[in-house]
Amino acid sequence: MIETMTDGTFAAVARPATERGLGALETARGCLPLLAIDLDVAIVRLLLTIALASGLLLPGGAAADPLTAAQATAFARLALDGISREYPHKPADVLNGDADVQPPRQVHPAFHGCYDWHSAVHGHWMLVRILRRFPGLPNEGEIRAALGANLKAGNVAAEATFFSRPGAKSFERPYGWAWLLKLAEELHAWDDPDGREWAANLRPLVDVIVASYLDHFPKQTYPNRSGVHSSTAFGLAFALDYARAMKHEPLEALVIERSRTYFGADERIPAAWEPDGADFFSPSLMEADLMRRVLPAGDFRTWFDRFLPEIAAGLPRSILEPAIVTDRTDPQLVHLDGLNISRARCLRSIAAMFPTEDATRQTLLAAAERHAAAGLPHVTSGDYAGEHWLASFATWLLTEEE
Repeated sequence: MIETMTDGTFAAVARPATERGLGALETARGCLPLLAIDLDVAIVRLLLTIALASGLLLPGGAAADPLTAAQATAFARLALDGISREYPHKPADVLNGDADVQPPRQVHPAFHGCYDWHSAVHGHWMLVRILRRFPGLPNEGEIRAALGANLKAGNVAAEATFFSRPGAKSFERPYGWAWLLKLAEELHAWDDPDGREWAANLRPLVDVIVASYLDHFPKQTYPNRSGVHSSTAFGLAFALDYARAMKHEPLEALVIERSRTYFGADERIPAAWEPDGADFFSPSLMEADLMRRVLPAGDFRTWFDRFLPEIAAGLPRSILEPAIVTDRTDPQLVHLDGLNISRARCLRSIAAMFPTEDATRQTLLAAAERHAAAGLPHVTSGDYAGEHWLASFATWLLTEEE
């Protein structure tokens, strides 16, 4: 970490912004024997840490500042390192026999990296989003090559076939499903020859996921009000984004109906109980982030005033103050860095539903800034437990909806 180095790193932080990048680059090269890791990854970690710590990423308004090309390049480096890294790997497959025990690259030829399936999916989403927003990046060729290698038609067809095997019906439901639809939505919006090819290749898997939504959620009587992968609100929010972007009316109608049924009558949510020890979403804020999509603006404000009636007064503090992370090498505890980042995104999006001078809006925006400032500096912790996924959350926060 920067604090432990004695070869000019602190001076680099104090120098003007135009000099910091070069200072970090030279520092990274000098520290390589100590770090004993890949040159590009070492440079990425140092550049990002210096930028985050010195205010390059958070200049006075953390929650609202957009992603820059330099940050996009660095985040892409983390994703490139992850999507091609097969191990360590955390499988979520149901094994039906000895034949199912295979290396990740054989079971999931498109999405076998980044520690687990859903992280591989949103790692691909992040790379596509970065290419769309920042054409001409220095590592654009490498990004395109990596995406093209993984999103081949045969690889995606194998992923789609996987969902038909026994025990796979609930695989990655709904978190991985939601990110797969977000990837498809991103590709659909991109006017690019590669993007169109990858979107077409992804179609069989997208069709499986959409069919799974339409089949499953009419049968799910109760929502999962969690802050982890089972979150119903998150799964429905991204599905609604996809349905509207693709003009998929049956999926849109289902999501709206389910959202109103699950959450429409909620009042005084017990948000003071948050967070749980391994949350990467706020159950209450994610629900509100869904309902802002579902309800007209005026109806949403009425609903929100019943849902969290004391927000304007700064209560409950438990969802307005960042979570504390004590061990970023622990794959569960580091979830709380993601919680801080995703809360910032939800707080900002919910705040936008209120008038500029509204006390609720001001409270939410101030909390969003605190959460972003707490979470973003730890996207590059030096440990794969967080680095395999946090850059996707950071990109989600720092890029605006369209």
